[in-house]
Amino acid sequence: MNGRHSGRPTLEEVAVRAGVGRGTVSRVINGSPRVSDRAKAAVEAAIAELGYVPNRAARALAGNRTDAIALVIPEPETRLFAEPYFSDIIRGIGAELADTDMQLLLTFIRTPKERARFGQYLAAHRVDGVLLVSVHEDDPLPDLLEQLEMPAVLNGRRSDLESVSYVDADNVGGARAAVAHLFARGRRTVATITGPPDMYVARCRLDGYRQAVEAAGSAGASSELVARGDFTEEGGRRAMRELLVRRPDIDAVFAASDLMAAGARQVLRESGRQVPSDVALVGFEDSAIARHMDPALTSVRQPTEEMGRTMARVLLEEIAERASVRRHVVLTTELVQRDSV
Repeated sequence: MNGRHSGRPTLEEVAVRAGVGRGTVSRVINGSPRVSDRAKAAVEAAIAELGYVPNRAARALAGNRTDAIALVIPEPETRLFAEPYFSDIIRGIGAELADTDMQLLLTFIRTPKERARFGQYLAAHRVDGVLLVSVHEDDPLPDLLEQLEMPAVLNGRRSDLESVSYVDADNVGGARAAVAHLFARGRRTVATITGPPDMYVARCRLDGYRQAVEAAGSAGASSELVARGDFTEEGGRRAMRELLVRRPDIDAVFAASDLMAAGARQVLRESGRQVPSDVALVGFEDSAIARHMDPALTSVRQPTEEMGRTMARVLLEEIAERASVRRHVVLTTELVQRDSV
């Protein structure tokens, strides 16, 4: 029997057979990404050889585990279906969780009552961790998650002093590159349509715009060239109308999202302006909308699906290891040039 007893194989036996520590075996079983490929293969081979079957009920009880993760979107559900950004994030999260035992629970929070109810749900430890998408500056949920010592990862952040783990994109650098490209192509009166001011992502993209305007030495760095949007198509339309009233001489627009760029393009067309001959247009995200617009939209590509994957990976690590160290991940962006400039 090679020293094996005839009873049910234990976690310790798997560790001995694989030549690794008990914690490594536990991380492999729990789906933590923080295990080398070599160690993972050794553990999986040992599990197969010994016929080890994890007792999920005992594991959940011992670790106070539920094998469930909440994906929280504090926006109306209509935005989930209208904006490709959310579906791309969810696709990445789902792909990363596909080979684990974790169930993903989608939760919308639109009112203080719903937030309070979800807080009670968290306090009862009904989930092992939380992924929070679309972070607003005044959202109390991240602070509640910290108070409850609940593993959590944000998509974006509330400020540059964010204390909760997050996965973000280089919003400042991406916006700066987009606007610099407009100036490099000879545009001189470059406007921007921003996202909501209570979202750090929107402020970062506005900062990038301002840095590029300043670097170009343009006289157009005025408040009348900045119009507030809300990351929706209607918000883009509304902001573009405001800009045309203020500055009919605009020859370029940087919209802080592809969806707002689509709304802006519609208003430009209605006003008799051609894209790009009269007004160049750039978006942010490089979503399917950018590729299917007419003309195709130059846009800043952020790896949205990879952001979702990374969020899930970081959260699995926090759940498996209960580490106190928070991780802050910023992914690179890239300007994708198409026909709208």
